[in-house]
Amino acid sequence: MDRNNNSDKLIVLWTSGNKEVALNMVFLYTFNAKKKGWWKEISLIVWGASTKLLSEDKELQDYITRIKDAGVQIEACKVCSDNYGVSNQLERLGIEVKLMGVPLTEYLKKGNKIITI
Repeated sequence: MDRNNNSDKLIVLWTSGNKEVALNMVFLYTFNAKKKGWWKEISLIVWGASTKLLSEDKELQDYITRIKDAGVQIEACKVCSDNYGVSNQLERLGIEVKLMGVPLTEYLKKGNKIITI
């Protein structure tokens, strides 16, 4: 695949369990980038401690719904969410919970732009 085909796709890899980081960087940028058309495609991957934080925080859950409704694809690492016992909560939020090692590797190999927070 031509790497230029992925020049307008952003992957946001959210690993932080810090709510302030979620609100003031991850969600703020992801939502505005999609809403204002800064990137054609955006995927948000919920990974690590962020799976637990999202499962417990109503404000973040409401915000993630707005992000999803804006057209951002949201995926979560199944191993991480299983480790925290929160896979069902994330699925109820409409998040695709799946094994993410291979998809993340494919994103990298295809030359997608990736922000890790």
